[in-house]
Amino acid sequence: MASSGNGARLEGRRILITGAASGIGRASAELFASHGAKLALVDANANAVQEVAAAIGARAYPYDLTDVENVGAMVEQAAADMGGLDGVVNCAGLGTAKPLVEMDLAFFRKVSAINFEAPIMICKAALPLMQAAGCGTIVNIASGQGILPNAPFNTAYCATKGGLIAFTKNLAVEGAGYGVRANAVAPGVTNTPMAAFTFKDYDNPSDAPFVQQYALKRVADPIEIANAILFLTSDESSYVTGSALAVDGGRCFH
Repeated sequence: MASSGNGARLEGRRILITGAASGIGRASAELFASHGAKLALVDANANAVQEVAAAIGARAYPYDLTDVENVGAMVEQAAADMGGLDGVVNCAGLGTAKPLVEMDLAFFRKVSAINFEAPIMICKAALPLMQAAGCGTIVNIASGQGILPNAPFNTAYCATKGGLIAFTKNLAVEGAGYGVRANAVAPGVTNTPMAAFTFKDYDNPSDAPFVQQYALKRVADPIEIANAILFLTSDESSYVTGSALAVDGGRCFH
């Protein structure tokens, strides 16, 4: 599947994307580059993110988002290298499942750092940089589990993704004072390395029984989510802020 739009919809935009080495983050990076964006790609997998960046003419920033305290400095460095910052896509995520009674504090803190705390601190660092640029967009990648949590052993993931949605809605109010729009995307199950464990027993991921509960009865391709992120980052969504867009094949019916 290809982007639904034509032309350079992000020409001149300087955008930071986390989780850019694979899955939705990589699909977004490749799509954004094809629309003229200058990109800073962030991922803990140094080799993979450098490979993606080299292929599309972007800059790679190998960074472990569990180092929340220093994430602001990383954002500032990326912005300096690009000559400014006017877009952020917080796509990095950790979806490891574990029963609540088996969860220790170290596990929860790691999930929270990557899914919730790091995106908040990236947004904090980005707001004044976007204000200096004159405007900006933030798209936080949440999950359908943050809207309608229903999977077992997913309490940490659901809590952090639900929190990210609430944060984004309030950020839209505060961000408007900086000229920044903020929206969330809540994907359904997507054919990415992070989600692979959910349909590992099936040759066709869409054959997994839980996928048959979706209206469209299939798993998403990463580019389908990336197209929604592109819309919320482009000027085509200029009157959209504070939304949580479910791109989920009819899982949540929102």
